[in-house]
Amino acid sequence: IDTNAGGRSRRLIGYDVARALAVFGMIVVNFKIAMGAETAGPSWLVWLVGLLSGRAAAIFVILAGVGLSLMSRKARLGGDTAALGAIRWSLSKRAAFLLCFGLLFAPIWPADILHFYGFYILIGSYTLTAKNRTLWCTAAALALTFMVLLMVLDYDKGWDWAALHYTDFWTPAGMVRHLFFNGFHPVIPWAAFLLVGIWLGRREMGDPRVRRRVLIGGLAATVMAELASHLLTAGLLIWLPDANPTDIRDLCGTAPMPPTPLYLVSAGGTAMAVIAACLSFADRFCSATWLLQPLTFTGQLALTLYVAHVVVGLGLLEALGRLEHQSLFMALGSALVFCATGVVFASLWRRFARRGPLEWAMRRLTA
Repeated sequence: IDTNAGGRSRRLIGYDVARALAVFGMIVVNFKIAMGAETAGPSWLVWLVGLLSGRAAAIFVILAGVGLSLMSRKARLGGDTAALGAIRWSLSKRAAFLLCFGLLFAPIWPADILHFYGFYILIGSYTLTAKNRTLWCTAAALALTFMVLLMVLDYDKGWDWAALHYTDFWTPAGMVRHLFFNGFHPVIPWAAFLLVGIWLGRREMGDPRVRRRVLIGGLAATVMAELASHLLTAGLLIWLPDANPTDIRDLCGTAPMPPTPLYLVSAGGTAMAVIAACLSFADRFCSATWLLQPLTFTGQLALTLYVAHVVVGLGLLEALGRLEHQSLFMALGSALVFCATGVVFASLWRRFARRGPLEWAMRRLTA
């Protein structure tokens, strides 16, 4: 791994930059939803902002897989079973922390992803040494399993779609259903993103040729998935005139809910392309500290900013009476202001501490 003058890996800086972009995308999407502004704007802006839905979160999960792969690289390549066992135990504790913290956070933010993360990381901890082919086959199996579940189970069960509220979240059956099937980021199939991230973390991404292949492959996957979605939807609407158009669009679409295989391919391809581009960006501008450092620090405080954008950002908007029935321009402007504030906060915080407040707490509690 190449290092810059400051001693920090350019490769890791690129991943931090990608995580910062994912933070920005997540904030825009969540502000748009919370402010009831999903369609309250010109069609071009609705389409443009809509591209971020389900994509920012996919980048986060794939980056989590990359992180697992990198932290276990030495032990995996050296066949050090004791070290691998210690890593798995540490990851299990982090998974438990994220699950518990996420469930505590869910009453404040029902769209929380942290409790899902707990399961992703737990699954990832036991696939650290899996062969590349096994990772891809398992990811495909998760995608196909979801489609089977979608055919035999009621995807709408538990949902009040008008209010985006899960009515039986705190019941045992509702919790399991929400976690593994029809929640915002269900383990089946979202854990597939983490497995792809573990595979990506094994690539020699310091090599420009590898980055280029990942970038082109990711873009090609996205284009093919979107094209297939369009053609399948149009074709089935013609061939099955008596079918429910909404059901056809759900089955053949690339929206994050329900997370069909075409969505996984489209979002996963986009995520890999963004990550490869960020790594190239960090390599190209490694000497431009003024440009890279704020983004790097923002990516390193992703957990803190994730919680803060709800508690502070949306909390302030609620106090000002700016939640619900707002324009998309208002939502986008508010999100961008919070993003800029987050960058400033992260840059100032990192002058005095190595980790963000919540990142430090997680490390402390799971050490």
